[in-house]
Amino acid sequence: MADPGASKQGFDHVPVLAEAVLEGLADLPAGGVLLDCTLGGGGHSGLLLQAHPGLRLIGLDQDPSARAAAAEALAPYAERVEIVASNFADYVPSEPVAAVLADLGVSSPQFDVAARGFSFRLEGPLDMRMNPGAGNTAGELIDRLEEGELADLIYRYGEERLSRRIARRIKEQGPWGEPARPRTTAELAYLIAGCFPPPARRGRIHPATRSFQALRIAVNDELGVLDRLLAVAPDWLLPGGLLAVISFHSLEDRRVKTAFASDERLQRVTRKALQASDAESAANPRARSAKLRIARRRA
Repeated sequence: MADPGASKQGFDHVPVLAEAVLEGLADLPAGGVLLDCTLGGGGHSGLLLQAHPGLRLIGLDQDPSARAAAAEALAPYAERVEIVASNFADYVPSEPVAAVLADLGVSSPQFDVAARGFSFRLEGPLDMRMNPGAGNTAGELIDRLEEGELADLIYRYGEERLSRRIARRIKEQGPWGEPARPRTTAELAYLIAGCFPPPARRGRIHPATRSFQALRIAVNDELGVLDRLLAVAPDWLLPGGLLAVISFHSLEDRRVKTAFASDERLQRVTRKALQASDAESAANPRARSAKLRIARRRA
């Protein structure tokens, strides 16, 4: 049988917290529907389809390369799988579902393809769009914002204390989104690093990490989309259905934690976020920051 976490489409993806997801969704009803809001390469969904022979899947993803990879990886379960080209903020299921799963992380293949523009370690265009066919690129966003607005964005979404210095330097060196003069992720990362004192440039975390995170969140409206999901997903669930969310930074996790604790439709299954074991963190460094929270729809 094919490995549900792998694909030949250049979208190989090791699903984070796989054991925790399988354990947390262990009591799904036979014949129920799993709505995977962030299908990616199909890693989590493949494992759940394998563990639950009667489970049906609706998988959403706005990235065409992810959908192609998932279709290939999930081919052994094709008769139980429906893949939909959609952002989960724009989707409403046609029937109540047994579980909703959202892995909010950017897939490794998206980071590893320079042309997608997510990574400061690879030279590529300043894009960062999850859906490469819609919306403004990161470069266009930078050019549209005033210096103060850019500084506020970097501070709010990246929690970057040098946001004003970084925004000033970025705007001084623009424009960044003009097609006639393409600028790259490597140029932006180098410029941001220059805003830090020399010792900080050689730290474990790259100086551009928080600024790139902020731009990616803004380009894709990630927090707004998450807020909409947390507001509507409980209504998609059958009584007793499960809502599971994997987040990767504090801005996301705080929203999930607050929603699960305050929403009268939900009962928390996980009082504390589940995190990767030392063994998983060593094998898959991306898992180190992952946090899984699960809630159940009240009857």
